[in-house]
Amino acid sequence: MKVKRVKIGIKSMANAMDDFVRTAEAVKRGEKTKKETGVYFTSMEAFRKAVTPQRLNLLRLIRKGNPASLHELARLAQRNIKNISDDVKYLAQVGLIELKDSANRTSARVNYDKIMLEIAV
Repeated sequence: MKVKRVKIGIKSMANAMDDFVRTAEAVKRGEKTKKETGVYFTSMEAFRKAVTPQRLNLLRLIRKGNPASLHELARLAQRNIKNISDDVKYLAQVGLIELKDSANRTSARVNYDKIMLEIAV
């Protein structure tokens, strides 16, 4: 089985804007650009607030347990459903999980096996 990875990076807003401008200029010149995907935070502090130990545990439970609903995830995590729901919505908002809605329940999916952390110096 091929390992799928998601890249998480720490970039200042200035560095992110520089990358954006560089890419836009290359596109304007007709050059091919490398598609870069990942989730980026503006500081290590922002990263720490987003990827807490409890949220990292949720990512593992979702990946390994494949729960059919958020209620099942809450049971697996032994946590309150409201807190699970808040964490799952946040993780979806930053792009670390995918939410699937069915008729009467929501489930979460993690489509990668590893998180690669990249920090610009």
